[in-house]
Amino acid sequence: MSEWELYRACKKGSKLAFQTLYERYAPYLLTTIQRYLGEVERSKDLLHDCFLIIFKKFDFFTYQEEGSLKAWLTRICINESLMWLRKSNRIQTFSIDDNRDSLHEGNPIEDIYTIAEEEDIQPISEEVLLQMIRALPDGYRTVFNLYVFEEKSHREIAELLGINEKSSSSQLSRAKKMLARSIKEWHTQHTSTK
Repeated sequence: MSEWELYRACKKGSKLAFQTLYERYAPYLLTTIQRYLGEVERSKDLLHDCFLIIFKKFDFFTYQEEGSLKAWLTRICINESLMWLRKSNRIQTFSIDDNRDSLHEGNPIEDIYTIAEEEDIQPISEEVLLQMIRALPDGYRTVFNLYVFEEKSHREIAELLGINEKSSSSQLSRAKKMLARSIKEWHTQHTSTK
């Protein structure tokens, strides 16, 4: 069933279509939520809450083009994740006035590998890298996810989180450094065991 067909069936209220919607998108959405919350069990609970919202608000969604349904579902999950983090006071923000900590604003993943690179580094699987991201402190992880995966600017992140742009920039910089450290440690462990 195409995304358009699934949308139409859900719009008509088909229980089978809503079940298909859940089965098709739940794994992806759970991974998205986990990138923000880090905790598996809390992420599963929030995914359940998100689907309740999705089912309730489905009549308000208008299909645009291929991918728009997935984008809408993802937006709901990200917004709910951010609301949960704010309500739980899990996002601690700070600002630095100078840019000693800042890295250039290129590709953050390449930046991380550049920082971590003392010698040739073995590629790290996506799952291992996602685990490292999940292990970041809440504020770092949230800014990193919004900047890297959602491609938000520091201005947009600042507005979403109620912080200033310098805080967003410094959180991203520190997240990159922590990830670089994790990559170095992973590399050390995996080259010394061979």
